[in-house]
Amino acid sequence: MLRPEDWDRWYDVLLRAFGGVAESAEERGLWRRITPCERSIGAWDGEELVGTAGAFDFRLTVPGGASVPTAGVTMVSVSATHRRRGLLTSMMRRQLDDLRAWGGPLAALTASEPMIYGRFGYAAATFGLHAEIDTSRVRLSVPAGTDGVRLRYVDPRAALDTCEEVYAGTVAGRPGLLARRPGWEGLGLVDAEAEQDGASPVHCVLAEREGRVTGFARYRVRPQYTDTGHNGQVLLQDLAGLDPVSEAALWRFLFGIDLTTSLKVRGRPLDEAWQYQVSDVRRCELKVRDQLYVRLVDVGAALQARTYQAPVDVVLEVEDAFCPWNSGRWRLSGDPKGAVCERTADPADLALSVRELGAAYLGGVSLAALGAGGRVRELREGALASAAVGFGSPVAPWLPHGF
Repeated sequence: MLRPEDWDRWYDVLLRAFGGVAESAEERGLWRRITPCERSIGAWDGEELVGTAGAFDFRLTVPGGASVPTAGVTMVSVSATHRRRGLLTSMMRRQLDDLRAWGGPLAALTASEPMIYGRFGYAAATFGLHAEIDTSRVRLSVPAGTDGVRLRYVDPRAALDTCEEVYAGTVAGRPGLLARRPGWEGLGLVDAEAEQDGASPVHCVLAEREGRVTGFARYRVRPQYTDTGHNGQVLLQDLAGLDPVSEAALWRFLFGIDLTTSLKVRGRPLDEAWQYQVSDVRRCELKVRDQLYVRLVDVGAALQARTYQAPVDVVLEVEDAFCPWNSGRWRLSGDPKGAVCERTADPADLALSVRELGAAYLGGVSLAALGAGGRVRELREGALASAAVGFGSPVAPWLPHGF
């Protein structure tokens, strides 16, 4: 366990592993306040600290709307002088053993390099949409009622609690969203010079309907000029709305900011409505990137914690070399109202590893697609198609921010 008095040393080792760029006092202070030392570990070579790993205490929304205890694995590093000695494996072993003892069914992380964490049972479960929209040529067609939304500028810090209330109101509606603990609301306001890169400090706009705040957007503007005029860029940082028209009003506002000709967004939901409101999707330059990697720490508890959009009754033969307590056969019976997942000796219908279960867990990766890729074996005809439908989600899972 990390001792609080060792945090600065521990964090310096982490920063060095990720390039050594110094952070502002504000950003460093925020991470210090929210780091759970009792859930963090360090690897030592004598008196030298050479490895770091931590785990935030989150609750993750899963299909059906339940908020499930989840370890947000974070701040993982090994000093370059101590690579290829098994330190990472040792820390992952210790961490997963601890997580099991604490009783949490899930672990999740964002991967600096995707290939690292597959051997420990993690798999990409959510994906984010990047776009650079030519707002000088692309128009937005908004739904009826959007004109009834009032927008107003506010001081980002003064509105912090208000924005957090809006975000909290969205959490149950989409798999992958994190119920944040106190302290996390300040993450979006860390205004380090390195992050600005010629852009403004963060601006904040609230959306209101009938006197109630129903959405917010936080963004920066990077002014740019050429001989032909202004071509500034809007850089979206956060946007959340409690209803479609509030979201549409905020997007329309971002499309129309004076002296700008483009809007850059990163890591938005794959099914976000603005994509279907634009006049020319090609001029939005859409790209998809992996986001949240999920690992089932307790297969039975995790599969039982979510619901299934169609009835499922399937026996899964699970392979989990790193956490062998998960290996074996599990009967999953579930529907939109709930699920039961228990050990069984019945013949298996599908064979897969814990990685495939992690990928499909939030409903954004199809079991059928994994089967077509050779990652899931069908042992009973028809079992794969049926399970794939049940595991799906009508709303794309999404991670709103890194950790």
